[in-house]
Parts: sequence; C-alpha cells; structure tokens
Amino acid sequence: MTLHSVFFDQASIDAWIAEDAPLLDLTTHLLAVGNTQARIEWRVRGASVAACTEEAARVVQTCGGQVEQVVASGTPLADGELLLCATGAASGLLRAWKVAQNLLEYACGVAHATQRMVQAVQAANPRVAVLTTRKHAPGLRRIALKATLAGGAFPHRLGVGETVLVFGQHRALVEGGWPGLAVRLHHVAPALAEKKCVIEAHSLEEALQAAAAGTDVVQFDKATPQELRCWCPALRVQHPALGVLAAGGIRLDNAADYAATGVDALVTSSLHHAPPADVSVRVAAL
Repeated sequence: MTLHSVFFDQASIDAWIAEDAPLLDLTTHLLAVGNTQARIEWRVRGASVAACTEEAARVVQTCGGQVEQVVASGTPLADGELLLCATGAASGLLRAWKVAQNLLEYACGVAHATQRMVQAVQAANPRVAVLTTRKHAPGLRRIALKATLAGGAFPHRLGVGETVLVFGQHRALVEGGWPGLAVRLHHVAPALAEKKCVIEAHSLEEALQAAAAGTDVVQFDKATPQELRCWCPALRVQHPALGVLAAGGIRLDNAADYAATGVDALVTSSLHHAPPADVSVRVAAL
C-alpha cells in the first residue's frame, strides 16, 4: 500500500535535518571519514509495519545519499526486515542517520499499534471503523496521520474547519441551552449542506437531546462498553439514521469490547502514544 496522499513539503524535511545537524557533524569531521563511500541500512527488530519510509528516504536524498531500496508505507514487516538502504558519501549518510531513524521508530511504532487495534476491532465487528484524533504533540500531524493510515485507521478530524463538532465547551456559550442550540443549527442548516454535524454527549439523555437538536452524529465521550450496549439500541429505535461514535479511553485492550456495543466507529488518541519500533542502523564502507 502506497500512501503518497499525505503531503510533506520539502521545508518540513529540511527542518528535521536542520534541527539535528544544522552546522557541523563534529564527530565525522574529527575522524575525517566524511568522504568515505558507504552504505547504510535501517532494519526493524521485531514485527512491525512500515510507515513514513518515503519521507525517511527523502531525508537521505536531501543529505546527498542515493536510495537503493525503500519499503512502502503500510507493508507488514517481520523481525530483521529492511526498511530503507542507501549509499553515498559518509558525511551525508551520517547526517541523515538519526533523523531517519527517529522518524521511522515513531511512525512504525504507531503503524504497528494501529494495525493491531484495527485487527481486534474488525474481529469483533468488521463494520466498525477506527478513527484517530488530532490530539498529538504540535508538529506531528502529518507523521501521525500517515502512520495511522499505514496501520489501517482513518482520520476522525484533521482540523477544526473540517467538520462541525459541538463539545460541551461550545454549548456552554450558546444561549438557551439545548433549545437554543437547535434553533442555531436549524438557522445555519443550508451552510452545512455538505458537512456533517457531530455533537458530543455523556449520557443517553444528552444523546437524545442532541438528536432532537438536529445532529447527524452523536459522539459519546468516556462512556463504558456496558453503558453503550444499553444506550445504542434505545437511541437507534428513535433515530435509526443517526451515526454513533465512541470516544475517550479507547485502547488496544478494550477496543474489541467497544466495537461490539453497536457504535459505528471508535475515536481514539491512544495510538499516537504507542511505544516506538526498534529500528537498527548499520553503516559499512564500500
């Protein structure tokens, strides 16, 4: 699976390199090995899923290396399998070394965790999707997005301009409570002709109020699987076309339980904090 639809501009690649090696690689300079022609390989230790390998290759190329082989993002990997290899002057390869390794360890770790969650969810209910949030450290959006896509998940919301998602923090500012929100949503309905409206709820009562206000989707926050098993049937009896999401506290160890509750998708942030993959790096003179 190729994932070229996630865009990384050259300025981002340049910034990653400049952060680690902006002026001088002192060790390479003092050992006088920069002109040595060399080969470098990045390999996984343990099973994993390739992610952001194409961007790691661009790091190498920007540093002057010639990429010989790169495994496509989304490819399942066994212990010891190659992610990326390149040749060129040691000065460039060593400059790219840690930047590419750090990128691959984070991205492959997230992709592998995502794959495992998606597999667990599909085993419980193949019609339930895994959606990942925008709750990650600033600056990581493209990497986190590509890594979770590589593992088989989909984005929940890439930015605040993408969908209408009404949280309790918004409702606190709308005059008139739920009736006031309903009036406002009805007033702006023509502007939402191509958009979905999602409202967060913490109980069945709030979900029914959200549906009455005109939402397309209810997003239950931090509800337990036991609660959702009771709430989903009751909600669908009255609003059969309503979309239902579960969000908050969803992890690999409980994702299957949530998938079996009757919701349409699981919204999770936990995958962004997955343990990194273990990526080994070997450099040898040619």
